Amino acid sequence: MYLFEKARATLADRRPRVFGVQSDLVVTLRAVDVFVRTRMCRIMNKYGSDKGSGWHNYTTIYSKIFRELPKRHLTIIELGIGTNNPSLPSTMGIAGRPGASLRGWRECFPDADIFGADIDRSILFTEDRIQTYYCDQLDRRTIDDLWGQPGLRNGADIIVDDGLHTFEANASFLGASLPYLRDGGFYVTEDIHRSDLEKWRQHLPIYSIEFPDCDFALVELSNSLNQHDNNMMIARRRCSRT
Repeated sequence: MYLFEKARATLADRRPRVFGVQSDLVVTLRAVDVFVRTRMCRIMNKYGSDKGSGWHNYTTIYSKIFRELPKRHLTIIELGIGTNNPSLPSTMGIAGRPGASLRGWRECFPDADIFGADIDRSILFTEDRIQTYYCDQLDRRTIDDLWGQPGLRNGADIIVDDGLHTFEANASFLGASLPYLRDGGFYVTEDIHRSDLEKWRQHLPIYSIEFPDCDFALVELSNSLNQHDNNMMIARRRCSRT
């Protein structure tokens, strides 16, 4: 009996804990094996992004849900390019590699336009199919300016908030940016601290009312490090806006 219970617990740990109103999104997320490495995991690791393995394993989730994206020319934007300026609260530390995830997205989605934004102006750059802009996610004016850029005025299919990891900052960017999520697209808030999970649980019903055409899920992932911020909020726009 002990071995059976241990094996069942081990199997359960391979699945994320998902909180949210029952939906196709929640069902899909609960079925993901977060320890199975994918092509996207390998690509993100190659560029030095922390999404693919080790501290986080978000790419196991992304590899599953992004298969459901509409078959069209995609627009992807990530807030948080990865500043390594130690004086900024959003710093990844001096070993951080600015732009790593953006380059990973570019390889994962060879026909997509990739955009990035960061509060650190010194790491902004332009490359083939990548354009980056300044944004302070606590300043609504700069968020509005971001969505006013020519390539973003029609919204995005994937929006990732990997910027300042506080609930207030996450809520600020979500409230101003979720209206720009295109039909069938995904909005993700990464690196939610364990201490903020209850705030998210309390706010998901509020967001469901504010954005009735979106499904929401709070996801707690397991990995070998069992660290404190391997958690994410995922929203999907499921129907056309009127």
